[in-house]
Amino acid sequence: MLAPRLASYLKHLGIHYAWVIAALTFLAMLVTSAALGLPGALMQPLSQEFGWTTTELSSVFAIRFALYGLLGPFAAMVLMRYGVSRMVAVAAAVIASALLLGVFMRSLGQAFALWGLLLGVGTGLTAMVLGATVANRWFVQRKGLVMGLLAGSSATGQLVFLPLVVWLIEQYGWRWALAPVIAASLLVFVLMLLFMRDHPSDLDLNAYGAPSDVKVQPAAARADWGLPLRTLASAVKVPSFWVLAASFFICGLSTNGLIQTHFISLCGDNGLGPVPAASVLSMMGLFDLVGTTLSGYLSDRYDSRKLLFWYYGLRGLSLFWLPYSTYSLYGLSLFAMFYGMDWVATIPPTVKLAAQEFGKERAGMVFGWVFAAHQLGAATAAYGAGLTRTLLLTYNPALFTAGAACLLAAAAVLMIRLRSRPMALTAAA
Repeated sequence: MLAPRLASYLKHLGIHYAWVIAALTFLAMLVTSAALGLPGALMQPLSQEFGWTTTELSSVFAIRFALYGLLGPFAAMVLMRYGVSRMVAVAAAVIASALLLGVFMRSLGQAFALWGLLLGVGTGLTAMVLGATVANRWFVQRKGLVMGLLAGSSATGQLVFLPLVVWLIEQYGWRWALAPVIAASLLVFVLMLLFMRDHPSDLDLNAYGAPSDVKVQPAAARADWGLPLRTLASAVKVPSFWVLAASFFICGLSTNGLIQTHFISLCGDNGLGPVPAASVLSMMGLFDLVGTTLSGYLSDRYDSRKLLFWYYGLRGLSLFWLPYSTYSLYGLSLFAMFYGMDWVATIPPTVKLAAQEFGKERAGMVFGWVFAAHQLGAATAAYGAGLTRTLLLTYNPALFTAGAACLLAAAAVLMIRLRSRPMALTAAA
């Protein structure tokens, strides 16, 4: 009964409980991101201890990315059917278990099962659709800003955990480096059970910014296992869905799969140690939190298509420039600022476009399919960049390919033609 008491106390102070929900969601997504990105920092230690090649490890990480994305649409359905608090708690428990069992692994098959399959399922139980679901349920006003903050949590996970993880690897070995993320996952598990609630109506509240005389009720959706597939069957008939999915495939190709997974190894190839490289990644996380929050603010005020044009275009140019940065701290700091501001700034305008095209009730599930394309792009880059590194002894072809793809995405998003009213996916489903 802690949540009703806290809600009552905050109401007396003039603070809506929706901000507590947003903070809890931010923490859950932060820990999920940290768990998803953690194996990237372990690539070199695992290779040194077990003799696994970059390609073999990249295949494990690619499976994790793919599952994280492909489970997204079904995560939206699971959240609708079983509740946010319960499913996020389950996800946190699965993530903690996968990482803890990884301490005892000795073969590539065990790594595939634990950090490919189990970790992919644990993170995929909520995926990025958690942020879209919470923002749509709990906020009428400031929705874009909240979505920006929640999307930025994926980069903040690096900011908080990565330097500590790399330091622990150097001082005590990679197994001890798992401890902070395991502890954070268990903390999320407890907080979800104590304070998370599924709908404002659970606490006799309206959503933040909703008219006080109109009670916002939970959407009465048919949350059955076929709903994600029926939603997809309707969405694929709309050309803008394909543009959003293709551009988000490129988004994943140029961020999680490439930079998040291979950046420390890339810097090592160019003479920069793991700790400085992790510091640069953390700097990207800091700038991305600012950039993505600002993107949420801008998406409430400007055409999301034009925002996406600039985001993808600037990201592509930064990837073309990276091989010429000399990999000095000065050059990489410039890259971290330029690239970091744009890391996942694409999420708020993409969520907004999904809601405009397909309606608020199905926006989370449609975005789940779009995000699945994002993670398939991440999986492609995670494996492809590792293969490039093994065969050609350089990551440059992967960087140039991702940069060119971003420029294509920048042109493609301008082709989206918005409907005068959202498509009735509920009826079609």
